[in-house]
Amino acid sequence: MRTITKKELVNRIAEKTRVTKVVAKDVIQCFLDSIIEELADGNRLEFREFGVFETKERAARRAQNPRTLEKVKVPAKRIVKFKVGRMMRERVSGGDDVIEGGEPTRAVVQDAGHGEAHAGS
Repeated sequence: MRTITKKELVNRIAEKTRVTKVVAKDVIQCFLDSIIEELADGNRLEFREFGVFETKERAARRAQNPRTLEKVKVPAKRIVKFKVGRMMRERVSGGDDVIEGGEPTRAVVQDAGHGEAHAGS
């Protein structure tokens, strides 16, 4: 397993979509900024088959510092939750490029015209 950076994703997407790296980077950054803005506004983002991003309020609580055993107050806060969608769950768990309905994933269909079939990577 390795870490994939935003720069690597920009390169892949630019190559697959045949746009410049600058355009791909701008689109990806705009997409990520939009997700952050919507979550900051308390909105839920649903990407069918991929997953759902939403925020959840965590109540204030008392905790204990494990080193000093001192009791501390942890303030209330809002956290981001992500619920994995069906396609991602199946693909990550070792499924192939075909979703249960028998339809290939969109990335496979798009790449088929270029002589290559990438599994949505």
